Amino acid sequence: MSPSPSPARPLRIGISGYGVVGRRRRDFIDLHPVLKTVAVCDRTFAGYDVTDDGIPCYTDYAGLLEHDLDALFVCMTNDIAAEATIAGLNKGLHVFCEKPPGRDLGDITNVIACEKQKPGLKLKYGFNHRYHDSVRDAMAIIQSGELGHIVNLRGVYGKSKIINFQSDWRTTRDIAGGGILLDQGIHMVDLLRLFAGEFVDIQSIVDNSFWNHDVEDNAYALMRTADGKVAFIHSSATQWRHKFYLEIALTDGSMVLEGILSGSKSYGAETLTIARRTADDNGDPEEEVRHYEEDASWADEIGEFADAIIHDEPIIYGTSDDALKTMHLVYRIYCADPLWKAKWDLDDQLVEAT
Repeated sequence: MSPSPSPARPLRIGISGYGVVGRRRRDFIDLHPVLKTVAVCDRTFAGYDVTDDGIPCYTDYAGLLEHDLDALFVCMTNDIAAEATIAGLNKGLHVFCEKPPGRDLGDITNVIACEKQKPGLKLKYGFNHRYHDSVRDAMAIIQSGELGHIVNLRGVYGKSKIINFQSDWRTTRDIAGGGILLDQGIHMVDLLRLFAGEFVDIQSIVDNSFWNHDVEDNAYALMRTADGKVAFIHSSATQWRHKFYLEIALTDGSMVLEGILSGSKSYGAETLTIARRTADDNGDPEEEVRHYEEDASWADEIGEFADAIIHDEPIIYGTSDDALKTMHLVYRIYCADPLWKAKWDLDDQLVEAT
């Protein structure tokens, strides 16, 4: 993305939740020419303090919001992400919130109700995978029509356990709201929506029989759009070799997105393999493999947020509507398994959000 014209002064950014993700966000915030982190908060701080480079630290978002800010980045646990987002909007701040938007559908609907009362403010959710170059290239090919239209999609996104950063909150339903599907698989759910549109028919199996947490460690879903595109997703916390894989079959060829550049480097090289079907290829078409060596997604995602604020432009990706629809699809996957739906009494949430 080309740099935006600088405002009279840098936009003052506060980061609520200064753990692994919050610190990584700060790296890219401070690299942007018109953004500057001026304060952070995290519950692990012993009290009011400053970082090694002099940034004020608070123990909670209430203290942080007393600081002079223009925008708030919310990188908190799922149980308070929506609460902090609403508090930021009510303080008159633009807000960038990490995915998922909360524990459940009620959280995101409450945020949207507040957002509607603040039409001058920008709200963006961190569906970061949309900004990976392999995803953007695949989307450009789909939109060009050069491989025809989508027939089906098959996606696997998995890791070896539900990773806990310094605590077990991701495995605790009251805090997390869900397990591997809500925490990591939501990225794949979002990409399936991006590529194929909205799904109307869903069948699923959701299970927690390996790790035995009160959140799922595997979710399998078979879905279909109104115009007949079929998608399969497997979101897994028993994928001993970390894996990101999305195969898209089209009428005149196929694409395979494999690996994703990440901080852990454990998902392998990021590639896009493009095959163009011909009448005489005998099921073995020539392939073009694109390799991606650098991850610009974090910088570009933050750059779009900054541009929207500076130029008063709409958010492109990661709107509250995106967050609601993706969260709704996650909950429809949960509820499509009758045993899982009954076990956690999920029906009421789905009906209320609909």
